[in-house]
Amino acid sequence: MMRLTGLQLDIAWEAKERNRTRVEEILSGAPACDVLVLPEMFSTGFTMSAAAAAEPTGGTTERWLSSLARDNACAVIGGNGREAQDGVCFNESLTFASDGALACRYQKIHPFSLGGEDKHYAAGTEVKTFALDEAVVAPFVCYDLRFPEAFRLASAVGANLIVVIANWPAKRIQHWVTLLQARAIENLAYVIGVNRTGSDPQLEYNGRSVIVDYMGEIIADAGSDEGLVIADLNFEELNRWRDGFPALRDRKL
Repeated sequence: MMRLTGLQLDIAWEAKERNRTRVEEILSGAPACDVLVLPEMFSTGFTMSAAAAAEPTGGTTERWLSSLARDNACAVIGGNGREAQDGVCFNESLTFASDGALACRYQKIHPFSLGGEDKHYAAGTEVKTFALDEAVVAPFVCYDLRFPEAFRLASAVGANLIVVIANWPAKRIQHWVTLLQARAIENLAYVIGVNRTGSDPQLEYNGRSVIVDYMGEIIADAGSDEGLVIADLNFEELNRWRDGFPALRDRKL
């Protein structure tokens, strides 16, 4: 079994230290877990000011995520802006193992052009997966959720836990929930979607961070308030379903 926790945060706009402190407050007294997931760009909100969000490789937010993983003896997945050495900025999902080591760095493949993200953050080019105990984890970021082809690439190399971090607005929240369930059903995988709540200068957010099982059933739902969503994942049951139901083996394209 794997204890999976998502932290649904009311992100303070471009206030990195305040958001890091708030995460620590919410986690104080929380039950132990194996994997903790924070939202997309959790320390700033979905800002198009790359100067406000992006840090160099190994910057303050990365070091803090590493420390958070060590201090809580769990893997930590969270969103951050990064400026590469050539000055190009990326919207990333970072995973740190329980010893604080970087386990995966994923760049968002689909910048949200409607919000102008493609003008400020470069697109990633590679679907990533990594092993974590019984799981093969595939991280994605927000708008990626609308492009099922990327998720199929992940499942083709064994992904059984899909992690989507987001700043997904309230006015399209039903799309968020439905697409998370669809990605679980299509790929016979557990899915966690961790969204924010609250508001930024442009949009309102109402959370609905959820954990979905491999049948597409929501097994935990954070609702609209700041807080945690928690579920225990049984990969033995998932493997039995995959062995008995041939959808992945019958894939032709």
